[in-house]
Amino acid sequence: MVVDRQKVLLGAAGGMVLVLVAWILWPATPAPAPAASPRTRDRAAQVTAPQNGSPVDVKIEALQAAREGPGEAARNPFRFQPRVVPPPPRAAAPVVEPPPVTAAPAPSGPPPAPPIPLKLIGVLERANGVKWAVLTDGKSAPMYGKDGDIIDGRYVIVKIGTESIEMTHTDGRGRQVIRLSGQ
Repeated sequence: MVVDRQKVLLGAAGGMVLVLVAWILWPATPAPAPAASPRTRDRAAQVTAPQNGSPVDVKIEALQAAREGPGEAARNPFRFQPRVVPPPPRAAAPVVEPPPVTAAPAPSGPPPAPPIPLKLIGVLERANGVKWAVLTDGKSAPMYGKDGDIIDGRYVIVKIGTESIEMTHTDGRGRQVIRLSGQ
């Protein structure tokens, strides 16, 4: 089915003519306003100026009277701060004196051992089931050891787990767990 080009153009032109005629003949009157109540009509009559051109009563004295200035600003619009609400007034609470502060007794005995400065960087397990810990101090080559070995001449490996090891100083004080993350 071949549509004749002339028929399509004539149909489009006819449609445009119909739209133009409808636009011209469309009613140009505004929609009616809703009915106002008597109270609203009275107020509107007071507000509108008289139609006969007589002057409106303006109280110039009231316009020239001194006014209060703006109060102190309670907030800064250029800075985020929550609004501060003053606390409600309270009745006078009885004053309670705090108990006297006594100094904590100083610990007696030797000072605690310093922390072990090594980091665990790996755990190796041999075919025979023996676990080896790989440690570093961050300055020298990695150090290796198994349960009971002395590392760096100062520390003893007590127990090697899957993700941590337990170490002490060679004199037996300052037991510390070192995790695989290095802490």
